[in-house]
Amino acid sequence: MAKTVLITGASTGIGRATALYFAGKGWNVAATMRDPLKADPALKHPQISVFALDVTNEDSIAQALTDTLERYKKIDVLLNNAGYGLFGPVEAISGQQIQQQFSTNLFGLIGVTQQILPIMRGAGEGLIINISSIVGRMALPYASSYIATKFAVEGLSESMRYELAPFNIRIKLVEPGSIRTEFGKGSRQTAVSDPYRASFTKFLAVFTKSNSRGSTPESVAQVIYRAATDTSNRLRYLAKAGPFFWMNRILPDSMWRRLLVKAMVK
Repeated sequence: MAKTVLITGASTGIGRATALYFAGKGWNVAATMRDPLKADPALKHPQISVFALDVTNEDSIAQALTDTLERYKKIDVLLNNAGYGLFGPVEAISGQQIQQQFSTNLFGLIGVTQQILPIMRGAGEGLIINISSIVGRMALPYASSYIATKFAVEGLSESMRYELAPFNIRIKLVEPGSIRTEFGKGSRQTAVSDPYRASFTKFLAVFTKSNSRGSTPESVAQVIYRAATDTSNRLRYLAKAGPFFWMNRILPDSMWRRLLVKAMVK
């Protein structure tokens, strides 16, 4: 019997690529998104069903889970992928923007997870894969709110792995580096004020260039599939971390900070 994966944020980028990749491997895919009317035509696949799911709405989450179970009878894997980036100096970001960033990237992930756990406990097993980022383990300038959500997802996931192990529910993290997706365009919000404008402009130029050379969504989907089919208790899976990540791991802090400031700030 084919396994079933439920994917949040499947309309574009990593979510869409992962839906297509898993379907190609014979999985049943519940590809969820806020507005199914905007679903990519490529998702019209015999192994894929598109359902509405807004991670910030509890009723929407419950209905999507019900729809998936009615269609496929079970959910073996949850991929918490929905999210977007908020960029700019923390001084320039409004409280409402920060709240929305956390509502989507963190509280939405928690909300979906909370509602699916009774289903997985009832089944006696399950796997939850959370999309984090290399910036869940290192910080860059002008992305404080986004990075804070990813640091939180890392800690949340590591803690939950211990809580859920007695129920045979595993937790995994996939940590992409730079990605050539809509994240660098429509899935990004920015805020800036005059004292930071020149420095922020330099950061955005470096960020955009890095994304243009980053991994494809399809290559990240392959890493997600590897995590989904790995029966070990491994927690973290890097997806093309890139030189910045490894320099952050290796260099002394003072040297790393000088290098980062020169590359992205001054």
